[in-house]
Amino acid sequence: MFSNEFKQKIQDITSGTLIKGATDHCTTIRNILTASYPTSTTVKTNFESKSIAKEEQAKFIDSYCSEKNIWTSLPEKYLTRGGESKIYLDAGLKDVIKANDAIYYATWLEFFNSILLHNLFFESTAYDLIGFIKEEQTIFAVLKQPFIISDKIAELSDIKIFLEHNGFVNTKRQDYIHNEFGLILEDMHDENVLLHNDLLFFIDTVFYINLTTDK
Repeated sequence: MFSNEFKQKIQDITSGTLIKGATDHCTTIRNILTASYPTSTTVKTNFESKSIAKEEQAKFIDSYCSEKNIWTSLPEKYLTRGGESKIYLDAGLKDVIKANDAIYYATWLEFFNSILLHNLFFESTAYDLIGFIKEEQTIFAVLKQPFIISDKIAELSDIKIFLEHNGFVNTKRQDYIHNEFGLILEDMHDENVLLHNDLLFFIDTVFYINLTTDK
């Protein structure tokens, strides 16, 4: 089902291997962070113990943004707030802009890995990290994503069928695990998955790496 190239990309992300050839901001910052911090391979654990690492990573991002001049601003048209993002409509009306403070992740490295995993599995709604903002000393990643207009509510059964076809197993409610890749995908309900022209579009995903042992 998945090509060897796809599987290798997943393995590079989950193992903390340097991803070569990509020059986008997300991959670049992720690669730099992997040189100093291990990739967490235990899902959603030790948030408190990792808080120092997350603060250190935020300081690095702050300095990196100033050095590379990738501080940005948000569009004027505010749409809504999701669980982890403030969502705006881009001036061109073709994309949404999401400001995300990585609150669902123990570290910023986990956040960047989740974005890269989303982009591999769901290319039609891939994120583009365009820069960062800072509000009251809190760093937000600013992400651009295609604007999908839902024309029908996505059925949970259809989401489940689609994900199971791609190797994910439903564990509880709308949470899934991919045993081959060691990934957990959470909260796949009809607000995070949209239906347009009978096609499913995954617009909000949270991936966690869930391998047997930590590095």
